[in-house]
Amino acid sequence: MTTKTLYLLRHAKSDWDDPSLSDHDRPLAARGRRAAPVMAEALRAQALAPGLVLCSTATRARQTWALVKHAFPVVASREERSLYTFDHAALVHHLQGLDDALESVLVVGHNPALQDLALMLCNPADESPAPAQADLLRKLNHKLPTAAFVAISLSGPWSDLAQQRGKGILQTLLRPKDLT
Repeated sequence: MTTKTLYLLRHAKSDWDDPSLSDHDRPLAARGRRAAPVMAEALRAQALAPGLVLCSTATRARQTWALVKHAFPVVASREERSLYTFDHAALVHHLQGLDDALESVLVVGHNPALQDLALMLCNPADESPAPAQADLLRKLNHKLPTAAFVAISLSGPWSDLAQQRGKGILQTLLRPKDLT
């Protein structure tokens, strides 16, 4: 069986001060520019090596990736407009088209899409999760804050992602408030 790892990184806190900007064009707020490097150091300590990074084209997502990418070894990355979505089904559809040679992928994107995707994949409907899983799921269910990072282990090819509902294992949930 093929094991895959899906990493999700929500963009850091964005700036709402300029009402003339479209949502897509909003930059990071000062708080986001402080939180992203803190997350980068925590991610560097995890020694993660995604095979590909997919980043939303939204300014705040691109700026977040720019502030954290040094935490990873050199990795192929692509900015894709279709990742500027708030719908987890659109993310599933996008990820199902990935090459199965990729063992791990990092998506830098937006809520509620990222949180809903993680919950869809990791929240078992027919059984109680192990205690450690239950604690992480409770935190994830409550909120996936800005700059938060999630790691999910999956069994099977990317093309079967929609059939992985409740079968993923939530390995990591890192939130900025856990690090300060």
